Amino acid sequence: MTTEPETTGRHAARQTVMIAAFEGWNDAGSAATAALTHLAHVWDARQVRELDPEDYHDFQVNRPVMETSPDGERTITWPTTTVSVAELPDRTVVLVHGIEPSFRWRSYSAELLDLAAELDVRTVVTLGALLADVPHTRPIPMTATTESSGLQAVLDVEPSTYEGPTGIVGVLQHEAARRGFQAVSLWAAVPHYVANPPSPKATLAILTRVEELIAAPVPLGDLPEDAEAWQHGVDELASDDAEIAEYVQQLEEAKDTADLPEASGEAIAREFERYLRRRDVGGDKGGDKGGDKGGDKGDRG
Repeated sequence: MTTEPETTGRHAARQTVMIAAFEGWNDAGSAATAALTHLAHVWDARQVRELDPEDYHDFQVNRPVMETSPDGERTITWPTTTVSVAELPDRTVVLVHGIEPSFRWRSYSAELLDLAAELDVRTVVTLGALLADVPHTRPIPMTATTESSGLQAVLDVEPSTYEGPTGIVGVLQHEAARRGFQAVSLWAAVPHYVANPPSPKATLAILTRVEELIAAPVPLGDLPEDAEAWQHGVDELASDDAEIAEYVQQLEEAKDTADLPEASGEAIAREFERYLRRRDVGGDKGGDKGGDKGGDKGDRG
């Protein structure tokens, strides 16, 4: 079940980032894990490790699945956490895709962070999505937080101030910071009245923020079109219900009032920098690859 990760000199010479997302309480609309799956797909990540589910999961909560392979063999797929590695031109990215564990959260976090140290990871980025009173017609609100005062200034992210019940995302981020990793948590706010997955607009917002954070282009494939189609579909549902339409209008007014200062030179500059990164990469094979492959897929703490 376990394969040994490669730790070569090349890893030590490159900036290595771990990005993690978990199904369950931290994953409204499956937006965070969909973003992780998209990254693994467009970056051709290869799996290097699979955690033993026996140690961390209650199989009556997350049940194994019986399947039949193409050659007729019967197999069981167990709920687990996979770790994959993607080699990008300027950095190495370690991708962690899991299910929030039922047991031994400290041991679970320690195992992931031990592997991060083994792979020379410097920065741990956790992805989450929560349900919120936000309108589907406006950009998905994104929050980036860290416990490192140095990163708050360098990356323009907020200090971690949340207090209350937390999930595995909050525990992993805290433990990563405690062990000396640079740790950042990205959260997307998913409209609570359309909570069922998929939520491509929220997934797109997460990927855009990941691209900004690690300064590496993310091929988006058909995801922008999927997000637009999702919004049109919710528009149609809202138009059929006067109460929902009125509620959405109230959320729009509140959001627009709160976001008036956002039309700033800094926001425009960030968008222009993102455009330049995509232009530099999107015109060659990187852009073609993303277009071909990206179309195939697609609380708090």
